[in-house]
Amino acid sequence: MTFEALGLRSEVLQSISELGFITPTPIQEQAIPHLLQEESDFVGLAQICPTRELCLQITNDIKTYGKFLNVHIVSVYGGVDIKKQITDIKKGVDIIVATPGRLMDLMNRKVIHLNQIRYVVLDEADEMLNMGF
Repeated sequence: MTFEALGLRSEVLQSISELGFITPTPIQEQAIPHLLQEESDFVGLAQICPTRELCLQITNDIKTYGKFLNVHIVSVYGGVDIKKQITDIKKGVDIIVATPGRLMDLMNRKVIHLNQIRYVVLDEADEMLNMGF
């Protein structure tokens, strides 16, 4: 199986090729066709991760994979000015990568609404449970 055979857009294939990936993992072989069944190109995604460092790493990875796409990504986590993060979200966002605490704060402030999110990815869910989230 190749990434081309999965039917990915040429812009994504270009990024994958530049990164040196040749074949998808078994989970990618199963997940990608399911995601591509949607009629719309819009993907409202929230990726939730336990730490600020992982949040930044994931954001950078997504930006690398999507550098040839017009995808707006915002990373939100504690320890920085929430006002700038709110401003970035209000400009329009396709993907939010967030720590649980900051995501809950933004939801309580009515900046992010669950009905706007189509997919949720829990990264290191076991770690977040251990942290009390």
